[in-house]
Amino acid sequence: MLTNRQILILQVTVDDFIQSAQPVGSRQISKKKELSFSPATIRNDMADLEELGFLEKPHTSSGRIPSEKGYRYYVDHLLKPENIRQEDLFTIKSIFMEKMTETEELIKRSATILSELTNYTSILLGPDVGKHKVKRFSIVPINSESAVAIIVTDEGHVENRLFSIPENIAPSDLEKMVNILNEKLTGTYLHDLHKKLENETVHLFRQHINRYGELFSSFREVVWIEHEDKLFYGGKMNMFNQPEFHDVQKIKDFMGLLDESEAIASIFHERNKGIKIKIGTENKLDAMGDCSVITASYRVGDEQSGSIAIVGPKRMDYRRVVSILDLLSGSLSKELTRLLLADRH
Repeated sequence: MLTNRQILILQVTVDDFIQSAQPVGSRQISKKKELSFSPATIRNDMADLEELGFLEKPHTSSGRIPSEKGYRYYVDHLLKPENIRQEDLFTIKSIFMEKMTETEELIKRSATILSELTNYTSILLGPDVGKHKVKRFSIVPINSESAVAIIVTDEGHVENRLFSIPENIAPSDLEKMVNILNEKLTGTYLHDLHKKLENETVHLFRQHINRYGELFSSFREVVWIEHEDKLFYGGKMNMFNQPEFHDVQKIKDFMGLLDESEAIASIFHERNKGIKIKIGTENKLDAMGDCSVITASYRVGDEQSGSIAIVGPKRMDYRRVVSILDLLSGSLSKELTRLLLADRH
């Protein structure tokens, strides 16, 4: 059980280290206005905090830095979100003033703004597009041999798929094909599209379209939409600016991890409401052993959800990031829901 004085010293030590990235000494923090204790008293308490595992010494002659246990105590018991600065508030609001019309465009823009505001790496996990419903199909011929199938969903997502068209297929046949698709498959979940195409359209293709077999065979691959996590990044290179990542191997491992979408998606497995903070080894990914990850969820209507993560050093400015993430996740939920409702009308 920590004393009130030890708790205050731990809080000041963490705050100071977050700002300076330099080990914190007793004389240094004795000058803080919130501490009215002598350097000797502070030194003794810092030694006790080290013995208890809340602080650690990176070098024998240096000051102390927070341990993972120290950060966890700070986050769980001492963290108070700060008031968002007016310029940050305006920057976040500016995302939604642009009145974007596609969900992915809005999510990408949010990832960029988050990384710019925090100077850390942002990752947004988009909603599972397989749960979107088809709103309409269109087919745009590129030349005599190929065309692009465009699938627009009820939530503003757009899939563009290139497919081959058999030789001498008439434009009128492509038009008939689009009409059949829109009549029979509108309202179908993307995950079910492949199966429903087989069951409900092939007999109509046979009745109305010449050489339907070749066309159907080619188009069938277009609607095979596998489940994949949609990840959007902002500020991938921001870790280069952190003193903790001046080690070439560390940054190499971290950048390599960002290319492994399955591993990155694993940090979002807990899609609970509210802000979640994982520190260092709690992330269970070796390349994130020196990182903290703060996640929040957002919603698109009543059924769809996605997640936002900010990845930074353990010496992250937790108060600022939590405040920004909380505001942006709420604002993003409202705007994505607005887009959803606009698309449905």
